[in-house]
Amino acid sequence: MKYFSILVFILLFLGCKNSSVKIIKETTFHVGTYTEKESKGIYKYSISKDGKLKNKGLVAAITNPSFLAKSKDNRTLFAVSEIDENGTGFIHSYEIKNDSLQMVSKQESGGAHPCFIAVSKDNYIITANYTGGNVGLLKTTKTGKVAPISFIQQHIGKGSTERQTAPHAHSTWFHPTKNEVISIDLGTNELWFSTIDTTKNELVYTSQKKLKMLDGAGPRHLTFHPNNKWMYVLNELNNTVSLVKEKNNAYFIKTSITTLPAGFSTDSKAADIHISKDGKFLYTSNRGADSIAIFKVDNTNGTLTSIGYASVLGVNPRNFSLSPDEEFLLVANQDTNNIISFKRNPSSGALTFVDKIFAPTPVCILF
Repeated sequence: MKYFSILVFILLFLGCKNSSVKIIKETTFHVGTYTEKESKGIYKYSISKDGKLKNKGLVAAITNPSFLAKSKDNRTLFAVSEIDENGTGFIHSYEIKNDSLQMVSKQESGGAHPCFIAVSKDNYIITANYTGGNVGLLKTTKTGKVAPISFIQQHIGKGSTERQTAPHAHSTWFHPTKNEVISIDLGTNELWFSTIDTTKNELVYTSQKKLKMLDGAGPRHLTFHPNNKWMYVLNELNNTVSLVKEKNNAYFIKTSITTLPAGFSTDSKAADIHISKDGKFLYTSNRGADSIAIFKVDNTNGTLTSIGYASVLGVNPRNFSLSPDEEFLLVANQDTNNIISFKRNPSSGALTFVDKIFAPTPVCILF
């Protein structure tokens, strides 16, 4: 019996060793933070296959890494340092190691308080500088070394509220299917459209395509529908999502819908927006209402229907993220220093609380 058990063990071991099936026990992710209090920089966490969270520790000391992005090959992590040092913030790049981040380069962002960064498949970097009211264009190598800034697109104009007396670039995006950069300016209340001149490494502004949002909207972030034809723009100040479409080479607002429950009257500001890969459900975060709003998407015309809200079990939810398999949704609650994991129902879009964990002033979650 003893030898039979040993034989069975050996056969099972060899079978697992030769199997092409990989058993994934946990998925890791990085967390960007504000560092005015307890935080020291970028942290690494993990989520198990049943939604449980674990802190892997500090992986990079950096001031105010409030937004993170990865290269398309997942070998390099880029982080803004949201500061104002003589009129500029900084972009840091790191080689991603198993248990750490190794610093590769640091460059000026082109304006004060960079709050967003995106990386293209051909290694361009764009960053939105909130206080600077501009967008910086940089280039990086395949090894993650970032070159000095090549172009600064300065925004001009203002909106109609006290938060909109000057330009405030809040995010900037590469269109998924064409040479177009979409920059969202909360201060001017507009979407700015540009192309990249790859010879001069410059942004070329397309003035006839600039889109003005509804008065006082305060656009902040966007997400593309999986069909890559429609955009959903999250408006921070009036707590709405606008469906934006294109016709005859011009963009227009088709519809807008509130992110807040009916009758909600307390001050709240929308923060982040994501759509499921199948295009069936869209989610936004509300700071003040402290919830995730859930919308069903009509895939024939893109319109949204509110179908519910999930309390984030914390205060001031900033960025949130769907796990790579979209089985979970994770929320960063800035003011209560925690990250919450929800199980996501792919059929109904509903969210069910699973776990929470301490995180020092978390504001960005990146898988």
